[in-house]
Amino acid sequence: MQKLQYRSLLFAITLSLLGSLTSSVRADGPQDNIPGEVRAVPPVGISLSKQDHQELTTGIDQLDGMIEQLRKRKDARTPALLPDVEIFARALRQNIEHSELYSDNEVKAAKSVLAEGKRRAEALLEGDAPWTTQTGLVVRGYRSRIDNTVQPYGLEIPHNYSFGHNDKFRLDLWFHGRGEKTLETSFINQRMNRRGQYQPANTFILHPYGRYSNAFKFAGEVDVLEALEHAKQNYRIDEHRIAVRGFSMGGAGCWQMAVHYPDLFFAANPGAGFAETPEFLKSFQQETLNPTWYEQKLWRMYDCTDNALNLYQLPVVAYSGELDIQKQAADIMEQALAKENMRLTHIIGPETKHAIHPESNKIITAKLDILAEHVSLDPPQQLRFITHTLKYNKLHWLTVTGLEQHWEPSRVYAELVPENKRILVSVQGVTGLELNFPAGTCPFPLDQKIEIHLTTKYQSRPSLHKQILELDRPGTDRSWSCSLRWAGRQWVQQSVEPTGLKKKHNLQGPVDDAFMESFTVVSPTGTSWQDQVGDWASSEQEHFVQEWRRHFRGDAVVVDDTKLTDDKIANSNLILFGDPSSNQYLAKIIDRLPLEWTEEKLLFKGKSYDPAIHAPILIFPNPENPSRYIVLNSGFTYREYAYLNNARQVPKLPDWSIINLNTKPNALWPGQVVEAGFFDEYWR
Repeated sequence: MQKLQYRSLLFAITLSLLGSLTSSVRADGPQDNIPGEVRAVPPVGISLSKQDHQELTTGIDQLDGMIEQLRKRKDARTPALLPDVEIFARALRQNIEHSELYSDNEVKAAKSVLAEGKRRAEALLEGDAPWTTQTGLVVRGYRSRIDNTVQPYGLEIPHNYSFGHNDKFRLDLWFHGRGEKTLETSFINQRMNRRGQYQPANTFILHPYGRYSNAFKFAGEVDVLEALEHAKQNYRIDEHRIAVRGFSMGGAGCWQMAVHYPDLFFAANPGAGFAETPEFLKSFQQETLNPTWYEQKLWRMYDCTDNALNLYQLPVVAYSGELDIQKQAADIMEQALAKENMRLTHIIGPETKHAIHPESNKIITAKLDILAEHVSLDPPQQLRFITHTLKYNKLHWLTVTGLEQHWEPSRVYAELVPENKRILVSVQGVTGLELNFPAGTCPFPLDQKIEIHLTTKYQSRPSLHKQILELDRPGTDRSWSCSLRWAGRQWVQQSVEPTGLKKKHNLQGPVDDAFMESFTVVSPTGTSWQDQVGDWASSEQEHFVQEWRRHFRGDAVVVDDTKLTDDKIANSNLILFGDPSSNQYLAKIIDRLPLEWTEEKLLFKGKSYDPAIHAPILIFPNPENPSRYIVLNSGFTYREYAYLNNARQVPKLPDWSIINLNTKPNALWPGQVVEAGFFDEYWR
């Protein structure tokens, strides 16, 4: 491990947010509105003394050696527990190699983290894992399906939790605030030593790391789901009593998880933060916005104001300090909910800035405790749902399987009327539906057929379409399901999925979606037709791998095009850099992609571009495995400028774009975007 020289910076950790992680080098503001003057996020840390560097690196080498011994074991238990040890080694290695420790106190914390990692490794080598039966503060780890890295999360386990009983416990997710200096070692140390403010009785508190400072979006969003699933596999968690909560950046994460996964939680408690991109950046960042038309559409992916209708199913208790500029988040959500005829419950801490008022804490705690006591296990009678993408397409017994047009608002109102053997469904912009009641949950009588009364509105039709479908009875196990699709003039029951390409859940774009599941970077080993294209593609690949580590705290899986395996093709989204001359896999599939790319021409959508100075970026179903994506010449599409404010961290590019390489990449764009757009619902 080579010795690195570091620049000194001051280290500050804010404790006023009561257990959330909110340390920040500088406050966001107008000073961060200059794309040409982007400061480093995370910043560069202090220079370690020779003694500290030697002690830590030697200790990490020792820990790595023990981990290697554990990997060679053949027993069934060790592989499942190994991430609980590996998180310590990976955190320390990352933060030391890349100069990500920020104070003498953090160096001491690193030594404490190292000691705990060694204790766990020694115990596991002896066949023991005491942290798995520990209450109080516990740090756990899991291996992410996205990039196979180990990721940490923290738990607060109630002291009355018994590992030998069958009773299930409530769990509250707590999302931390923005912390530009809160890297893995710091996070693990905090979760080993610091409780959050909220301490509801008989309740697990789960602290996701969220892959650093991305407001729990993209890979950060997946981190929440993976950490929660890992906790449910290892502890008796009542899946009907999971709450989502957070403050500051964590409040923003809470809003977005609440509107996108409303049936996952019994309550949401967002505090401060932001709830959308444009108005927050104007008010908090004082930023003058000039978005492209496709950026505005893509804001709808994460703008909670556009998805406020989904909170009809989810109790929400919002919090703001009366004097907090981030009160804007709850205020704008209050307006959005009012448009849907809902009134936001908004607790306001009197004369309070960016903190949680003690009396407000008591009120919020009491409300969530009551909500936890009144969770219904019956399927809801009424559903109100809105989506702009099939990425987020499910609510209780309703799944949207087709849209008239992505990134436009698509709505479903559905109501169960068992006494009249009816389901009333009103849709706008939706072309596919599934209704599903698992065994024991169908509320309809067994001896009568079920009628679905459909009212449909489309942009392409001037009038409403009304239709009644009579479908089969429930099964004797009290289950019932149906799949419906719009056939152009009417709804029909669909017994098998139609063949051919079609946008569907997790296969709908945009480019950034490819990095929310397992992906593999396929590196070209050949020579590009055009030197400028080859140099640009190589630089963009290097940039992505570097920024994936820096911003999403992962290690991109990279393989040469000559070594791409069938397993990778079957199980990964393939990120292809280069052109058909340099990248063997791209050459293999180019004739089945919606563009023509040769040494002499680049033709897309009927337009010709000079292949010497242009290159495409696009996402498309892999012709050799249409259940997975290929992406050409791009990583996640927001760049360094967006790191300075979490509200900027939204997709910058749609499904496809053509880049003029005469404009060099910068902190905003990969070059000059000369044209960009979306494929239609059939990937045309």
